[in-house]
Amino acid sequence: MLDFDFFRLLDAVTIARSRKHIQQYYDTSDIGTFPNRLKPISRQPHLTDLNTAINYNEIFEQLQSLRLAIYAPSAFILPSRLYKYKEEESTTGHRLSIEEREQGIQRLMNMQLLKRLESSVNSFRLTLGRIRDYMQETLDAIALFQSGDMRISVDDYEDVDGDEDEQDFTIGKKKNRILLEDMDYISWQEEIKGDLEIIRLLLTMLESITPEHDSKLQQLISDLRNKFANPINGDNKKVLIFTAFSDTAEYLYNCLADDIKAKHGLNVALVTGDVEARSTLKLREKLDFNKVLTLFSPVSKEREAIYPHLHEEIDVLIATDCISEGQNLQDCDYLINYDIHWNPVRIIQRFGRIDRIGSQNAQIQLVNYWPDMTLDEYINLKGRVEARMKVTVMTATGDDNLLSPEEKDDLEYRRQQLERLKEDVVDLEEMNSGVSIMDLGLNEFRLDLLEYMNGNHDVEHTPNGLHAVVQGNEQVPAGTVFVLKNRTAGVNIDHKNQLHPFYMVYIRDDGEVMVDHLHPKDLLDKMRLICKPMTKPDVSLCREFNKETRDGLRMGKYSDLLSKAINSIISVKEQSDVDSFLEGFAGELFEERYVGFDDFELICFLVIKKM
Repeated sequence: MLDFDFFRLLDAVTIARSRKHIQQYYDTSDIGTFPNRLKPISRQPHLTDLNTAINYNEIFEQLQSLRLAIYAPSAFILPSRLYKYKEEESTTGHRLSIEEREQGIQRLMNMQLLKRLESSVNSFRLTLGRIRDYMQETLDAIALFQSGDMRISVDDYEDVDGDEDEQDFTIGKKKNRILLEDMDYISWQEEIKGDLEIIRLLLTMLESITPEHDSKLQQLISDLRNKFANPINGDNKKVLIFTAFSDTAEYLYNCLADDIKAKHGLNVALVTGDVEARSTLKLREKLDFNKVLTLFSPVSKEREAIYPHLHEEIDVLIATDCISEGQNLQDCDYLINYDIHWNPVRIIQRFGRIDRIGSQNAQIQLVNYWPDMTLDEYINLKGRVEARMKVTVMTATGDDNLLSPEEKDDLEYRRQQLERLKEDVVDLEEMNSGVSIMDLGLNEFRLDLLEYMNGNHDVEHTPNGLHAVVQGNEQVPAGTVFVLKNRTAGVNIDHKNQLHPFYMVYIRDDGEVMVDHLHPKDLLDKMRLICKPMTKPDVSLCREFNKETRDGLRMGKYSDLLSKAINSIISVKEQSDVDSFLEGFAGELFEERYVGFDDFELICFLVIKKM
């Protein structure tokens, strides 16, 4: 359960307005509307057009046989020497042991190899080359030790730098030194040689896949040519290309930029998190991150105000996820995901750069490049990698359930969401898992209140006991919403009620609580749904209510519902005290308390009638 202070802070500092929220509750006549999303285009190019070349699944089978012992030297420390490398317990809590860190490194390496293969042949090849070089350096050190240098040591590394925006796939800072004389270096040497043989084999099999035979790259070139020849909005030829890795971005820029400039007269730029911005533009001044984005989207970024001396434009931008959030690039109408992130949310965030209100484009297009395999195979690769890295745990514990039910559910969820993204562009709040920031704060309701107060300046003097009558629907059945104010302390259990000292309860006509006081966001959503369209009282409903209550003289039904609403608040409080007692904390369970009808003040109520 999130602490109440989190909600208070979130509500105070965030302005969360989703596409759906803006469309439902804002007048956009002055700022324009959202562009129409065309159905996503799905590409599934082969790895190469060479019939004799290796494919995705064959590469993965080779990766499965890698032990990556190079990243786990501590597993080969002699039992009699382990005491030298035992770590003290941290004074601030649990600290990962050498073995735990190294197992994490191995797992990350397996995951990153697969991700880089999916990104581009070039990225995968560069990564294999770096691993090969590291293995060879280690074997050379062992050979030197065997020749007589008895004090040679190897590094135990603390972490793997797996940030997908990073260009270099490197190992993190050095943590410990392990002397080779303290290791079974012969066994370690043999395992490294076995892995090195596989790495060299893969590199040999990838040599023939040059850019001319890189089918994914050639598909991109074809899509770009088609976009330039057939713009979807006037003469707009802008394209935004996303990739997860900097070395893939550089590969694309090197293969595309000069050719696009020469054949189409369009400028191309590159932006990543760790590589200096590059462009085919010939400017006298240095090109930085912000300047590239401004020249790519001059209208939304207000180029005339920021760089009045620059009149050039960038037409094709190749970037990593360093710009996937917080950037307005809606001058562009065509976005290509050159690789598909395993987290579907990242795909949505990328498209959000051009799917923005006020766009001058009537339509926008998303193009996704999928690996050359079925979606089930693609998703299962992650599960197989995870399972592969848990073999050590299985051997130690006898547990042959390599993937937990939660992990299996996560893979299935990811498969469903990615399948959906093949057919449609979804919003973050449409995802079936996780919590949206819109679900946590009450900012949108504050906006409604401020709007109302601007036209009704004497709200603070409104008397208590006011009520209204509205028509219900299938989502909001007949009942009553009571707004109460608590007069005593001790009811706001664990500070879970965001509105304390005010309490809202929605109770149906049959006495069942529809929404309790601990879920004000849900209740306010329901109230807005049925009340927002109303600008004046429904005369027929008011007449029906007055007839039912004899103009307010016969309110027994609503008094009973009010009593049940208050009892629902008290029962939740008492249940919380009992739970605390059973957990060993007496709390207020045995304190003398009088909490009841008189401890709450009725502020107002909303009567919801049947359809």
